[in-house]
Amino acid sequence: MKLAVVFLLAGLMWSQNQPKKGEPVVQPIGFSHRVHAAAGLDCRNCHRNADPGEMMGIAPASACMGCHKTLAAESDGIKRLARHAENKQEVPWARVYAIPSYVYFSHRRHAEAGAKCETCHGPVASRDVLWKENDISMGGCMDCHVRHRARNDCNYCHEPR
Repeated sequence: MKLAVVFLLAGLMWSQNQPKKGEPVVQPIGFSHRVHAAAGLDCRNCHRNADPGEMMGIAPASACMGCHKTLAAESDGIKRLARHAENKQEVPWARVYAIPSYVYFSHRRHAEAGAKCETCHGPVASRDVLWKENDISMGGCMDCHVRHRARNDCNYCHEPR
């Protein structure tokens, strides 16, 4: 019982700092997933899944500059991106989705099970601005696991203490 209360309080404190569902997340540099998807880029072109496969990475500014040295190079956003690349700095992108540190989640395991990016993140490829579209709370994840007949016991996502 005490452990359940601890998880509940930790979840409530963590959720206070997360973007609200349906509210566009302001980014330091404008970025349209729709424009990039229309140009033929796939999610994995920018979001790599390095070992051990838990997180999807975000391409460094230098990778973006591979195309943007000439493409839209005079726009204010690309000029800011170029400064990040020149200084070998990461762009401080604002997270749209985040998972608490006390939850184990593997993007790779979900992809191998057939989940698509859209399953959790919504139709990102059609968006100019992103917002939290889907419920990735414990209840939302458990509902999805029930629908797909996946394991749903506590120790599957939470480390036993």
